[in-house]
Amino acid sequence: MSPELISILVLVVVFVIATTRSVNMGALAFAAAFGVGELVADLDADGIFAGFPGDLFVVLVGVTYLFAIARANGTTDWLVHAAIRLVRGRVALIPWVMFALTGILTGIGAVSPAAVAIVAPVALSFAAQYGISPLLMGAMVVHGAQGGGFSPISIYGTIVNGIVEREKLPGNEIALFLASLFANIVIAGVVFFACGGRKLWRQGVVLEGGAGTTGAAGSTGTAPSATTPSAGSSSPSGTTGSGGSAPKGGKAPTEVVPRTVGADTSRVPDVSGGPGAVRLTPARIATLVSLVALVLAVLLLDLDAGLTAITLAVVLSTAWPADSRKAVGEIAWSTVLLICGVLTYVGVLDQMGTIKWAGEGVGGIGVPLLAAVLLCYIGALVSAFASSVGIMGALIPLAVPFLAQGEIGAVGMVCALAVSATVVDVSPFSTNGALVLAAAPDVDRERFFRQLMIYGGIVVAVVPAVAWLVMVVPGFG
Repeated sequence: MSPELISILVLVVVFVIATTRSVNMGALAFAAAFGVGELVADLDADGIFAGFPGDLFVVLVGVTYLFAIARANGTTDWLVHAAIRLVRGRVALIPWVMFALTGILTGIGAVSPAAVAIVAPVALSFAAQYGISPLLMGAMVVHGAQGGGFSPISIYGTIVNGIVEREKLPGNEIALFLASLFANIVIAGVVFFACGGRKLWRQGVVLEGGAGTTGAAGSTGTAPSATTPSAGSSSPSGTTGSGGSAPKGGKAPTEVVPRTVGADTSRVPDVSGGPGAVRLTPARIATLVSLVALVLAVLLLDLDAGLTAITLAVVLSTAWPADSRKAVGEIAWSTVLLICGVLTYVGVLDQMGTIKWAGEGVGGIGVPLLAAVLLCYIGALVSAFASSVGIMGALIPLAVPFLAQGEIGAVGMVCALAVSATVVDVSPFSTNGALVLAAAPDVDRERFFRQLMIYGGIVVAVVPAVAWLVMVVPGFG
């Protein structure tokens, strides 16, 4: 049995043990990296650790540390409900706002993980407070980032277009951008409706200080009065529009109350300016400034998102130690172990040539259409665990021999590879998926991990075939 095949079988065993015995997959992957690296690949410790994702480790720790402080001092509450006011109370629009925001960030030049690191914690805090599926919100953030990721001025776009030019292949920058954008919009739409989007539309408008609302059936009307009648009189129902009791004393409620009956509003603060409003304190203002500084440092100064986030978190911790005392404990350490362990093992696979071995085996097939779809699947599968751009950089050159025959359209093939290798970044083993997993507050992290893994598996199984069918097959011959 070849070393490459052994390394793949060991990876399968790691998955099986992790899912059946509830052992942290990262710890298993570290052990597998040690065993396969030493016994099969003849690597020493330095060779094994060469695959350790130090940059991702710092990003995961730094971003979750900074946003743990933001949650502790109430900044995320303020941001979440400011977003509600921005869309005039329609909770169903917020996932699309997050999709658009990450898409704009990557479209103007942000690295995809940096955009997700900035947006995901706010988006998932919103999801936790309003009962939105974290899988829905996380997927919208990641697919938004990939939707804008291939604009002509984006990081992904310039890299892939540069590879195409270097390999002397026909290219089309606009077609590449639109292919990725359209694919991610379609996938986001499917996920939105599959994960509760229709329920969010039926929920209608979140009330702020007695504002109007859309009823559950979708008809527009005026919210029931939030003012309790004068002393001695009684309301016909004794309840507000949310199903809760109206406060005494003739004052409108100061909580932001979802229209849906039975919604949990115990943790929902108000930003409407009432007595119970979440106000901007010095700590919150400083945290907001820090978040803006993170965005500017990443986008304009090209600084590392992880190191910048840790530095800002340390400054906030020093200034307001009471708010940040527990923040270090809220860093998603189990997620850090999981992701770093798996990616270290993938690094061993890369060093021993397993990934190249699989790609060359496919590239040697004499049937161009079959080779094309298999390359799309390899790109999707490997990218779920490794760098998307790195995989495209390896696979596009592998496609050159049969693209040179003229039977497969180069533009369509490149677009299909780009889409296949990036839409799977919602996998919890990819950088973006790991950031989403780490950023989600108040969730059963193991359950959320399984949801992301299942969703990532569905994307890997379906999207490459669809991309091949839509982008490659029409250009065949």
